[in-house]
Amino acid sequence: MSRLRIFSDTAPNAPLFASTDLAQIAAQLNTIGVRFEQWQAAQPVLPGATPDEVMAAYRADIDQLVAENGFKAVDVVSIAPDNPGKEAMRAKFLNEHFHKEDEVRFFVAGSGLFTLHVADKVYEIRCETGDLIGVPDGTTHWFDMGPEPSFIAIRFFTEPDGWVGHFTGTDIAQRFPRYEPGQAD
Repeated sequence: MSRLRIFSDTAPNAPLFASTDLAQIAAQLNTIGVRFEQWQAAQPVLPGATPDEVMAAYRADIDQLVAENGFKAVDVVSIAPDNPGKEAMRAKFLNEHFHKEDEVRFFVAGSGLFTLHVADKVYEIRCETGDLIGVPDGTTHWFDMGPEPSFIAIRFFTEPDGWVGHFTGTDIAQRFPRYEPGQAD
C-alpha cells in the first residue's frame, strides 16, 4: 500500500503526518511541487513481459506525459531479488542527492521508497504498483529499493545525463529509516 510520512528533518522517529489515502498523499505532495498519481494498464502486464510489452500497456499515459513535459527518452528498468548487482544498485542512490531534471518514475510492479528533503521537512513516499511520482529538478532526495529489490519501472528523461545524481555530502539519509518491504505502517 502506498504511504506518505512527513517528518521534521531533525526527528526521524516522529512523523508529523502519515497517510495511505491516495488523495491525501497527492494533495500533500502537490504542495511541494511533486506529482503523484495512479495509472491503470490498458492490457495485462504478465511476469517476464518485455520492455516493449510493458510500454504498450501504458502507451496512452506515456504519450500524454511525454507530450506534456517534452521528454526525449522513455525506458523500462527491471530489478529482481536475484540480481547479482543488487547491493551496489541499492547503494548507488541511498545518499541525499539531486538531479538537473525532473525525476519521473512509474511503478509497473513492485515497490521502492523515495524520500525527499524539502526545507526543514522530510517526505517519505512508499511507491507501489500503479504509482507515478514526479520529483522536480533540484529537489534533494534519496531512493531505497530495499535489500531484496523487486520492481519494474518506466523512467522518463529529458536529457541523457539528466539522471546523474549530484550528491550533497550530508548524512541525513542515514538518519531516516531504510526501506524494508512488508514492514508495518
